[in-house]
This record gives sequence, structure tokens and C-alpha cells, in this order.
Amino acid sequence: MALRLVSDFDLRKDVLPWLRSQRAASAAAGARGGGPGVLENNYESLRILNVERNGNIIYTYKDDKGNVVFGLYDCRTRQNEHLYTFEKDLHVVSCSVNSERTLLAASLVHFTKERRKNELQPGSKCLTLLVEIHPVNNVKVLKAVDSYIWVQFLYPHVESHPLAENHLLLISEEKYIEKIHIQVTQEDGNRVVLKDSGHLPRERVAEDFVWAQWDMSEQRLYYIDLKKSRSVLKCIQFSADEKFNLMFEAPLDITLSDSGFKLVNFGCDDLQDQENLSKHLTLCVFTNHTGTLCVCYSPKFDSWEKITYSVFYFHKGHSKTFTAALGSVDSHVTKGLTFLNLDYYVAVYLPGHFFHLLNIQHPDLICHSLFLTGNNEVVDMLPHSPLQSLSGSLVLDWCSGKLSRAVLNQSYLLQFLWNTQLDYEKMGALHCVLSWGRDPPFLEAKIIQWISENISACHSFDLIQEFIIASSYWSIYPETSNMDKLLPYSSVLAWNTEIPGITLVTEEIPLPFMKVHSFKGYWEKLNSNLEYIKYSKPPWLYNNSMVQREWHSLISEEKTGRRRSMVYVRNILDNAMKVISNLEARNLEPRLTPLFQEEDSPQRLLMGLMVSELKDHLLRHLQGVEKKKIEQMVLDYISKLLDVVCQILETSWRKHHLHPSVLHFRRASAAEFTVFHIMTRILEATTSLFLPLPPGFHTLHTLLGVHCLPLHNLLHYIDDGVLLLTETAVTRLMKDLDNSEKNEKLKFSIIVRLPPLIGQKICRLWDHPMSSNIISRNHVKRLLLNYKKQPRSSMIDKSPGSVEFLPLNYFIEILTDRESSSEALYALEGHDNVDAKFVEEAALKHTTMLLGL
Repeated sequence: MALRLVSDFDLRKDVLPWLRSQRAASAAAGARGGGPGVLENNYESLRILNVERNGNIIYTYKDDKGNVVFGLYDCRTRQNEHLYTFEKDLHVVSCSVNSERTLLAASLVHFTKERRKNELQPGSKCLTLLVEIHPVNNVKVLKAVDSYIWVQFLYPHVESHPLAENHLLLISEEKYIEKIHIQVTQEDGNRVVLKDSGHLPRERVAEDFVWAQWDMSEQRLYYIDLKKSRSVLKCIQFSADEKFNLMFEAPLDITLSDSGFKLVNFGCDDLQDQENLSKHLTLCVFTNHTGTLCVCYSPKFDSWEKITYSVFYFHKGHSKTFTAALGSVDSHVTKGLTFLNLDYYVAVYLPGHFFHLLNIQHPDLICHSLFLTGNNEVVDMLPHSPLQSLSGSLVLDWCSGKLSRAVLNQSYLLQFLWNTQLDYEKMGALHCVLSWGRDPPFLEAKIIQWISENISACHSFDLIQEFIIASSYWSIYPETSNMDKLLPYSSVLAWNTEIPGITLVTEEIPLPFMKVHSFKGYWEKLNSNLEYIKYSKPPWLYNNSMVQREWHSLISEEKTGRRRSMVYVRNILDNAMKVISNLEARNLEPRLTPLFQEEDSPQRLLMGLMVSELKDHLLRHLQGVEKKKIEQMVLDYISKLLDVVCQILETSWRKHHLHPSVLHFRRASAAEFTVFHIMTRILEATTSLFLPLPPGFHTLHTLLGVHCLPLHNLLHYIDDGVLLLTETAVTRLMKDLDNSEKNEKLKFSIIVRLPPLIGQKICRLWDHPMSSNIISRNHVKRLLLNYKKQPRSSMIDKSPGSVEFLPLNYFIEILTDRESSSEALYALEGHDNVDAKFVEEAALKHTTMLLGL
């Protein structure tokens, strides 16, 4: 199952045993009917009423006399407490308790058997009462009206000391919301009573609304009113200083009836006919700490063949309307659509039909979400009873009396990765696992194992590339806000493949109009998201294009022997050294793969340049973040890029039982072919994004290539730039390979492909006439550069032991003269002791070989 509900509270497990023990204690004491006792046949009356901001749960039941009893379950101490008993056969509409548990507000009605439960009798009253419960004392009637009232105490963010004033919201079926100011005082020690109970100031918070939702955790009220038949979403933030502010207004392109009335998260919606949920619209607002603002909406069902639902991503400036096929006409929908807030995701769930995990942090591409249909057992993983999504991924099942925490099932998603054959499901599941990773090293090891065994399984995207980018992104994402705008989240920039069973339409939407000018916390992040949508043209997303140009410039200068300021280059290499040190500090276990064992100047330059460019990029856009923190984030990010490559290699080497001794040249095994293929795929993934590789990667790759490939294939790989001839790799070849005919051909083919500066060094390591010939040719070329022919004597001085071959003698004399000149000395500066005598001997050996003597 992709989603698990981890139980935080269960009425039958956490309350019923306590009620039974209370009744047993009462019976033993000879008490009858009082206290919190309850008869067995009245257990079905036990139900949850409300969940307060501090996590405490208010419930109610009827005792053996039909009295209404209120109880509270403390989520911290896991203890139950009796709050109050109404000695009348009443039905509870709503209940709330203040943070100090000194006041209880309740709304109750009296029903008759002849009337429906959700209809008031003509002339009957809905009583809204305020009760002093510390200790039980006076009861104050707040309202007695012919319409339903819901109650909700406000909870301040600071709970360190008792408050002299409490604030209570009254939500009326007549479409208005009031805030009541309640002052309390202490008498006779700890006795808390109302102060001036005859006068409780009230102020109107909202009116003429058709829908409202309460966010208990953030103390926010969302509501919709209709202006000229247009739905407008508004939000009020309640603060600890007794104030409340209208934060924003946002037009919504949805159809609501002016005669309708719907409340979300104001306690148990017991008055609604649960059997007809599928016939009503579903609407809820979800936020998270990164400044997201989503409105999820599903209209009334008008077809048994498909269902439509929309998500308004206000923090991104667009909406997506999804249409999901339900299968056959006979597959009736008897349950309503459920939206669940899962922090970075929103789950859309229709029991028996589909389960859709929507990526709200990065909603642009449908492949970054996960859509599962009725062909998978996952669509029946949640209860079929109506679920209510509260703050912090909490899910309340009113029918069973369970409060749970919804979490993505990582083991299921990992197994799903192994089994699914569809690219879009692999992509969606991969991002789900990484974003919800509670044990990143374990999860990444499992993903790498999967990648190693399915290296070519994806056709729509590069699996290694996607994993490198996504895992590096999530490694530093929690460090600061706005990172989703600054760093790439995925290697895939467009997705045109259809996903069976679902279609979508994307539309731009008007942005919320902020009604305040000073922002803190969530509101600051939301405002930042909105400002980004307005003014970030072009987008701020980092890419390595600037690094690529600068790197090619530096490498070109290095090949020609010219370098710009040494201070500049030294700073770049120092940056690279910081990355490597940072990486080694995070990974203390010894590596099996022989990486980081050579200088590898090109990769160090690339690393250092990326550090410099990425740091400048973040400093430009992360205003208010310390420079030192940004520098560390950059090091962590680039270290992670390299570490992922190292982990993939390490896993492959261990799986195939390779050892550094494998590089001693002999016949290649099937395991070495596999690892070489994986390294080639890693190179393809990083090259297209121009990402650095661990120093030594190219050397290792080339040596494995020499092991695994026939000569013509090897040279093809070298000429196409897949294999790079590093100085370390070629030096190893020259020293370790003997001078058999096959190896001579290999060595010569490699030497002629080397850059001149490296080629001259390598030739001196190969004691072979062919190498001497190359060295001699280079020596002569340097000596005769800019040579002007001078008149010479016809007589040639023959030294003892010289060869009787006049052209050669004449040529050697010219070389000797050039070597003695100051100009030639300058040209030869920095080269080994190669002289005219060496050239003469090499020429004779070469001629001898050609003549077969």
C-alpha cells in the first residue's frame, strides 16, 4: 500500500477501557448512574466531537440515563478526563475547550424520533452554552436560535501562562461568524470563573459566506463568499495578540450555490448524510511550511463513467483540472472523493477506483506525480468511510473514531519501483520516495541497487541523471526556502506522453491579492512565491552553461600551455579541494573503487568553477541568508552530486565482486563488462548536464575500456570522446602492457591520439623504437622551426664511428649546429636529454626495421 495510516488515537482502544474501569469503580462504590459511567449498549453513542490545536481530542457519549457526557483525551499524557455532563437527552452539534481546560463551549439541540436528525423542530432551539468546568460551576447561554451553531475556541501560540481572556468563534448556519471575548478570573485559589458574564463583547468576523474551513494548527479561517455570482476565497489569520487580519482574497473559478452551506474541520460533520457524499461537491484548502496554497475542488458527480477534480496551485499561478476514467458504467460511485494533505503531496482518493498522489511542490509535469488505478490493490488501501484531512498530515475517520497520521509507505514504493514497467510510474514513485525519505542513506542504497539492475529500463528519461539531480536537490532542500526556484528538481523539462486513465487541462489563474503589507512565517513564504510568479522572467533556475564555457576556455589554455592569472586558477582548485574534503568528511567508510587517487585537473577545474558559479547564483537570489551558510550549502550540493556517482560505482563493484587488482591487464570478465557499461551510462548522464565526476573516474573508465573492448571499438570510443585518455591511464598502459604485437599496436594508436604535451611525456615511458621515432620527430620539428638554410661547406667532418651515409651525416650536422645556437637552446628548454645523436640512432633503427635487417 502506497499510503499507510499510523494510528494516533482510537476511541475503542484509548477511551473505552477507561470508561469501563470508571463504571466498575462506580459500581464497586455503590454509585448508580453518576459520573462518566456508560452502559455496554450505549457504546455506539461514543463519538469524536473535535480535535483541538494542541492535539487534545474531545468526545461524547450517553450514560445509562441518557445524559450527554463530555470527555477529553490528552494526547501528551495519554490520559482521559471527564469534562461535563448535561442531564438531558440532547444531541451535540459542536464542542470546544479552551487551552487551560477551564471553559467548555457546546452547541446542543433536542431531536424527536419523528424528525430527521438534521432537521430542527419548528420552534425548537439550538442552545449554545458556555460552561465553567474548573471546577464545574455556572452555565452561560450564548445563543438560543432556530439554526445550528458551531463553536471553536482560539488557541494562542504561546501557552506558557494562563490567559486572562479567551476567544471563542461562533459559526452560524445563518452564514455569519462571530468572535466572543471572554474574560476570566481566579477565585478561592484555583477556581476559574467568568468575569462580567453578563457582558461578553462580540465582533463580526465574516458574513454571507457559503463555505468555510478551519485550520486548527495555524489558527486560520478560510471562507468563500459570492460577489456577483463569483466565488472569492478569503483567509483570516488569528494572532496571539487578540487580533485577526484578512490576509488575502483570491477569485475561484468554481460554481457554488448561494443557498448552499458547507463547513470543513469544525468538528464532526455528523449532521451531513454520509450516504450521499458522492452527490455533493468537495472543497478544501491545503498549505505547508514552504508557502504553498492549494485549493482542491471536486464538483457534484454528473457521470458514472468519469470524475473531474481541480487543484488550484495559487503558489504557482495555475490550476490543473483532472478527469479520471472510472471504468464501466456499472462501477457506481457510492463514496465521496477524498483529498488528503501529505505535506509535499496531496492525495486524491476514490475507494475502489483510483489513488492520485499530486506533487504540489513541483506540479508542472504530470510525471512527477503518481496515478494508480483500479488495476492495483493500492486503490483499496484506505477505509471506505469518509476521511477528514486535518493539519500536519492528520486524518480523522469519524465513523470508526480513529485519528491517524498519513505517511507514504516507503517499502511499498520501493517495491513498486522494482515491479512497474511504466516510465511515468517509475518517475512518480522515485520522487515520492526521495521527498518522503525518513532514512535517506537506506533509501538511496535501495534505489541505487534498483538502478544497477535496471540501467536501461527507462526510455522516456535517463534514470541515472534523474536520480543524481533529484537526490542532490532533496539533500539540501530543507535548508532554506525558495530552493525549488533556484535548483533543478528534475532532469526532465517536458513530458508529452499520455498517462492512461487520466487527462488534464492546465490554466493560468489570477493570483491572490494580499491585503496586508507585513509578512512573517508562512505568509512571508507565500508572498515570496507570488512575487516570484510576477517578476521572475526569465526563471532563476540554475544551470551549468556559464561553467561549461569557462571550463572549455581553461582547458584550451592548458592544452596550449598558456594560463591566465595563477591566483584565479588556484582559487578554483581550492574550491574543488573544499568539495572533496567535504565529501570525505561525510563518508568515513573506505571505498573499494580507486577514485580520488589522482590530481585529475580537468575535473577539479569543473568542480571549482561550479562552486564559484553556484555560490554567486544563490547569493544573488537568497536575500537574508548568511554567506557562510550559502557556501556550505554549495559544498554540500556538489558533494552530493559526486557522492551519488561514487555510490552507484561502489554498489556495482561490490555486487560484481570487483577489486582494484582487476586493472592488472588480462582477459575481461562479464562482471567487468557490466561495470564498464554502467560507467558509460554515468558518463552520458553527467555529460549532457555538464556535471563534474569524481577525480579518477575517466582513468578508471578508460582502463576498463581497454580491458573490455576490441581495439577498433576502443579507438572508436576514444575518437568519439566517450573514453578520455588521461595521463594517469596512458602511463599505466605503457608500464603494465608488454610489447607484444597486439599491445604495440594499441600503444601506438593511443600515443598518436594524445595532445602533444602529454604525448611527449608518455613516449619517454615506452622503451621502444616506435616511441624513439616519435620523440625524434618531435625533436627535429622543434629544432627546425623557423630554420633558414645557410651556405655550408661541401666537406663534412666525420666523427669516429659515424655511419657512411652522407644524407644522414649532413642532416645530423645541421641538427648539431641548431642545438648549439641560443635560439635552439630556448626551444629545447624543459625537454629531456634528446639530441642529434639520439635522432641519428633512432633513424638508423627505424631504417633497419623497414629493411628487415
